[in-house]
Amino acid sequence: MGFAFFLRRAARYWGDHAAVLYNDRVLTYRELDERSNRLANALLALGLTRGDRVAIQSRNRPELVEIECALYKAGLVKAALNPRFTAAEASDVVENCTPRILFAGPGYTGYSAQTAGFASVETFIAIGKPAHGYGDYEALLAGASPAPLDIAPQPDDLAVLHFSSGSTGKIKAAMQSYGNRLAALRKMLQSMDKPARPGDRLALIGPITHASGMLMQPYLYTGATLVLFDKFEPAHFLAEVARLRLTHVFMVPAMINMLLTEPTLASADLSSLKTLAYGAAPMAPARIREAWERIGPILSQGYGASESTSGVTRLSTDDHAHALAHRPERLASCGRALGETQVRVVDEQGREVAGDDIGELVIRGEDVFHGYWGEPELTREVLVDGWLRTGDLARVDEEGYIYLVDRKKDMIISGGFNVYPTEVEAALYQHPDVMEACVISVPDDTWGESVKAVVALRPGRQGTAEDLIAHCRARIADYKSPRTIDFVTELPKNASGKLARKLVREPYWQGVSRRVN
Repeated sequence: MGFAFFLRRAARYWGDHAAVLYNDRVLTYRELDERSNRLANALLALGLTRGDRVAIQSRNRPELVEIECALYKAGLVKAALNPRFTAAEASDVVENCTPRILFAGPGYTGYSAQTAGFASVETFIAIGKPAHGYGDYEALLAGASPAPLDIAPQPDDLAVLHFSSGSTGKIKAAMQSYGNRLAALRKMLQSMDKPARPGDRLALIGPITHASGMLMQPYLYTGATLVLFDKFEPAHFLAEVARLRLTHVFMVPAMINMLLTEPTLASADLSSLKTLAYGAAPMAPARIREAWERIGPILSQGYGASESTSGVTRLSTDDHAHALAHRPERLASCGRALGETQVRVVDEQGREVAGDDIGELVIRGEDVFHGYWGEPELTREVLVDGWLRTGDLARVDEEGYIYLVDRKKDMIISGGFNVYPTEVEAALYQHPDVMEACVISVPDDTWGESVKAVVALRPGRQGTAEDLIAHCRARIADYKSPRTIDFVTELPKNASGKLARKLVREPYWQGVSRRVN
């Protein structure tokens, strides 16, 4: 039983219930099943066969849900471009994955077969509104059969090319199989803090081409409604929670930070919310505590990656409550291993570390990806003896809670001491004037590299560098504290809404011939 079966069953169980809400548009489960059948049949009629790639670039729209369901039904491969990709990034990834079809939403229909990198694309389809040189999405569906398809993808068949955000350099495509995706579905259904049910409404704010999209199939499986937002505006979101009685939401920490500075939060009606899940980037314990107090005792978080297909660990709502009451240091944890996943923290020789020792987080399970598209050497580097080497440094406590320390590549070595940026950022977030902070290494003639913080203050606050450095030195070792602090109005984000550490760091290393980190 695969995704096609699950959707067909959902259409039978909850046919007239809303599967997707977008603005005031309603797509029922019966409509979603029929329209995705039509699209799957249309794609096969165009000559696509198992394993062919289909590219998509659009802001959140109901058609993106239909497209994913249709590709699963037809045994095709989704290659979804983040809507925040630049034209150059889009050209790079399309040239790499060679799709035969491109679906493009409003604002993304400037490509043609003559665009650099797009020579493989045979058919261009516009969704949302017509575009010159593009076929019409609704016409494509209208001319196709609504009959169910009799196609059963095998577990090892490629289902998705999931493009990384590119925060560490070249954009990579993680190959996720149908088996990976079904394992991710099982894990998510097993691990929900407040299991979804018909009538519940999940707010999808971030691009459903990225982390938010991993929630679509599990919630459709349960008969809940996907509520799509095409952008995040804190005041509008808070109003929609009350108007639509939203029950579940996933956010990246930057969104929660924005909510906490939104004046209307104090009067917002959030009584319908059952769960606010967060992830995809670290969140400082001080900010978690503030969110718990001001948004509600509904937080849960997960850690995962494109390479793991879904969440690897979870810090549940109960874990948050216990940590706040008894173990405040545990707010820095990303939780414990989920479901079928095996998680270890190992040293350079592959031996599990003990106590407070720091090692690399490695993962094994049915949802671990099949490697990077067109990158066999890179694949061999990260998949070793069946284990995924994440490149994340971590430690584990006596009860199995994992504490991410930093990315290997982000670790700062100053005067021979290891400094982990997230630890310094956690100290900065305890200062009431700090809204966002990014800690980086900068060249230092004496120490090789030294610690710098780039900080965005809360509106109306006037914190100084001296004040923030003293604040850090009172909380963490002197060698870890920032030696200098620069202030900015806003910190840059990458395509998935995470702080773009590489972009923050780059100007400080211009012209330096030997980069320590």
